[in-house]
Amino acid sequence: MDSPGKQIHGGAMESDRLWAAASRLADYVKSPSLRHIRDPQNIQKLAREILQAVDQAGSVWSKWTAAREDIVKAAANCWVPPEDLRAFLNSLPGPALTATDVAQRLRAIWEEPWTSYPKEELQAGCRALYDAEKAAGTEMRAIIGALEEFLEVEEERLRQEQNEAYQQFREQDRIRRQQRFLSGADCGWTPIDGSKELFCRRNGRAFRVGQAKDKRWKLYRIAAVDDAGELLGTYAGRREASKALEQIAYQAEILR
Repeated sequence: MDSPGKQIHGGAMESDRLWAAASRLADYVKSPSLRHIRDPQNIQKLAREILQAVDQAGSVWSKWTAAREDIVKAAANCWVPPEDLRAFLNSLPGPALTATDVAQRLRAIWEEPWTSYPKEELQAGCRALYDAEKAAGTEMRAIIGALEEFLEVEEERLRQEQNEAYQQFREQDRIRRQQRFLSGADCGWTPIDGSKELFCRRNGRAFRVGQAKDKRWKLYRIAAVDDAGELLGTYAGRREASKALEQIAYQAEILR
C-alpha cells in the first residue's frame, strides 16, 4: 500500500493534470462560434494542446516546457556542448536551468527504454560540424537539425560497416572450417564450395546433413565429400540432427 505522502503527491499531480486539461477546454468553449468549436482542425489543435499541457503538468521535470523538451530531445544524441545547449534553452520561456538541470535531463532521456547514449565514435564528427555551423552564425535549432541529418547518414554508414565486417567474419570462419574439414581435423558444420548440404567432422569421423524435399533433415556418415554415405537418421530439424550426432560420433561402433 502506498504511503500517505505518496498518495497526497499522486493526488496533487492528478489534480494538476485535470486542471491543465479543464483550463484548455474552458478557453476553447468560450468561442461564440459553433463553427469554430466544431472545426476538425481546431479540435486537433486543441487535442495537441491538452496533451502537451497534461504531460507538462504531470511531469517531475517542472522547468521543462514543451519547447525546451523538443529541443533537448532533438539534441540529446548530437554532442552539442552542454553549456551552449543550456544557454539556448535558457533563452526560451521558462525558469532558469542550471548545468545540473540539463545534465540530468539528458541522462534521463538517454536511459529511457527506446533511446540510447550518444555514440562515442560520432562525437568528433558532430563537434566539427557544430563548430563550423556556429562559426558561420547558424542558429541553434538549425544546427541541431543539421546534426540530426549528419547522424542519420553516419549511423547508416556504421550499420553498413558493421554488416560488412560481420559478413567478412562469417566468410573467413566458413573458409577456416572448410579447410579444417578437408585437412581431416574436427570442425563444426560448414558448406563445402557453396554446397547446400553441410559437412562436419567429429571424433575424426566425417558426416553430412541435408534437408530433403519433405523438409526433414537426413544425417549421413561419409568417407569423402563426394561419398553418397550411409543414412544414420532422419530428423525434424538440423538442431535435432546435431544433437543426435553428439552421441553417434563417439559411439564405439558406427555404421561405417
